[in-house]
Amino acid sequence: MFSAPSWLSPLLTRRMAICVFTGFASGLPLYLLLNLLPAWLRTEGISLKAIGLFALIQLPYTWKFLWSPFLDRYALPWLGRRRGWMFVTQVLLLVLIAALGLFAPQTDLQMIVVLAALLAFVSATQDIVLDAYRRELLADSELGLGNSVHVNAYRIAGLVPGSLSLILADHLPWGQVFAITALFMLPGMAMTLLVAEPTLAGRLPKTLREAVVEPFREFIDRAGMREALLILSFIFLYKLGDSLCTALATPFYLDMGFAKSDIGLVAKHAGLWPAVIGGLLGGLWMVKLGINRALWLFGVVQLVSIFGFVWLAGIGKNETIGAAQLSQLALVIGFEALGVGLGTAAFVAFIARATNPLFTATQYALFSSLAAAPRTVINASAGWLVEQMGWEGFFWLCVALAVPGMVLLLKVAPWHKSHT
Repeated sequence: MFSAPSWLSPLLTRRMAICVFTGFASGLPLYLLLNLLPAWLRTEGISLKAIGLFALIQLPYTWKFLWSPFLDRYALPWLGRRRGWMFVTQVLLLVLIAALGLFAPQTDLQMIVVLAALLAFVSATQDIVLDAYRRELLADSELGLGNSVHVNAYRIAGLVPGSLSLILADHLPWGQVFAITALFMLPGMAMTLLVAEPTLAGRLPKTLREAVVEPFREFIDRAGMREALLILSFIFLYKLGDSLCTALATPFYLDMGFAKSDIGLVAKHAGLWPAVIGGLLGGLWMVKLGINRALWLFGVVQLVSIFGFVWLAGIGKNETIGAAQLSQLALVIGFEALGVGLGTAAFVAFIARATNPLFTATQYALFSSLAAAPRTVINASAGWLVEQMGWEGFFWLCVALAVPGMVLLLKVAPWHKSHT
């Protein structure tokens, strides 16, 4: 009878399988907004300026902590506090995704904007409750691996709207494409109906005020004001340099002389799978290393990966593109993706560990919103910085911005205190 290797056995559990489904259900709507929606609008003749404004619909992912106490305070009358909200948001996402295909961008753009904004809001709401469910489901020793599995399933979900749906669009009307894409929410809905409500779920707050105030008070009381500020600063800074580094990755590759087809081909293969492999390896290693040491080791890989962009910028624009140049591009993209996979695995586990199961939804939403802030706020300055400093100077700045988060590890996750 087949038996899994001992190093692989932590991955082959029912809880890890649940994390696959939570990640896939969480990633599908976001990648639809990031990849499929802009492609649809562009093929229908909508201007790039108008498409660019659709980036604002990502704001609910940054501000989701504002309504997360509502999900902690109120439970729906079926399936339990977490599973009830999970199922309702998943049904709404299926309906909203399918509904997008009922409209034509040239004549119904306002309606599409409304639907896309609702889709982003419901998707961010699903993230709140999925994060809370996962935190309450996993034991502390499983946080690293479980969150790695979730993040990687999240990335793989991007292949549906980012690849499969685009292929289908060459053969089917857009209405059918969106209907088929919507059906990929069904596995998440089936998972929600089949799993049990987590036994570690915290008590239901008696009032909405308690649901808003207590999570913040508990976090500050538990950590102390100084430690709480250090943790919040670390969450903001740990991935700042890496996030800023890739904010304009595609324009950078174009400026270095690579064709769009080169970038698409290399990025698909050299970008996705190293991130997935890095995330899974990171999760398995964390079982042995503990979260603190993983943050140190994976953070170093994350920081070093930025030097690949410094190197490419130093080479300058390629007049001809051959196998050597494509190999350089693949090496830089692949190593950066590996660093992201490793760093994100440890970082998400740290965020989960910092929450109290009594107030999971609100605290997790606050921390993850803070972690997303650099992507939505600081990265907006990337274009101006490149104009002022040039690409090479810009990437050296990204290296410098990656250092403070590493320094804060001395306080928030010291190496010698390697608890899980």
